[in-house]
Amino acid sequence: MQRWRGLEDIPQDWGRSVVTIGSYDGVHRGHQLIIGRAVERARELGVPAVVVTFDPHPSEVVRPGSHPPLLAPHHRRAELMAELGVDAVLILPFTTEFSKLSPADFVAKVLVDRLHARIVVEGPNFRFGHKAAGDVGFLAEQGRTYDFDVELIDLFVSGTAGGGQPFSSTLTRRLVAEGDVEGAREILGRPHRVEGVVVRGAQRGRELGFPTANVETLPHTAIPADGVYAGWLHVEGEAMPAAISVGTNPQFDAVERTVEAYAIDREGLDLYGLHVAVDFLAFVRGMSKFDSLEQLVEAIADDVKRSRDLIAAYEANEA
Repeated sequence: MQRWRGLEDIPQDWGRSVVTIGSYDGVHRGHQLIIGRAVERARELGVPAVVVTFDPHPSEVVRPGSHPPLLAPHHRRAELMAELGVDAVLILPFTTEFSKLSPADFVAKVLVDRLHARIVVEGPNFRFGHKAAGDVGFLAEQGRTYDFDVELIDLFVSGTAGGGQPFSSTLTRRLVAEGDVEGAREILGRPHRVEGVVVRGAQRGRELGFPTANVETLPHTAIPADGVYAGWLHVEGEAMPAAISVGTNPQFDAVERTVEAYAIDREGLDLYGLHVAVDFLAFVRGMSKFDSLEQLVEAIADDVKRSRDLIAAYEANEA
């Protein structure tokens, strides 16, 4: 899959394509419907499928300081889109100048002049251009002018997550913030993931017999609520069952919030400096302060056992 950053990266000889535009943070099951339809139409026409997205999140430019927690960094979104069959991802730097581009100019400069859109696939509430003035009706009018079709796909699927609310990135962020990683998993179609580099911490886990990878997460990452979770630690292509701690470590009156993963039944791991990913499968318990270190060690041992059982049950069900 090709990845372009800015219009200038698009090959000069790029032909017609099927395009979809959006932030697509998390590439959740609703997003997958739209992207999947774009790929399907592209295959029918024998042309590439292209996803157009933005960096940073438009809200950060339009309303500085309002950058939402991210469910997936751009490289992860690109991986997920590639799995769906996307041929190219165009990341447009969202600057103040770009935010002032009128809907008509956006269509002409991006969809027509550079991507040569044949079909544009979007959700019914899609908005674009300066002050989000462009809607799908305007997009369809522009399509008649510039010879491209517009297809609308209803992305609003729902389930038990969030009490039956339509799936969305906003709902997913809320569930993650509340520690409901099971609900987030239903919306995403996979466990919520955070990434970062393993750094040296206070090494208290090692002293207690449970050495953890202290993950320095990427900026704006959506991190689950404080607590203990079952999941996986991904290191260099290997997924290791893990018990994961999120919080400030109240047992030692720490103040810095951390994400730490203990790789279950693994010994002698040296992960410092490596980029890793942590997948959150299920909530185990809230964060607590115990009366003694002995009680803490017992609780951690129970966390590991419960995490091991939850992961094994999930993997057996998925097999």
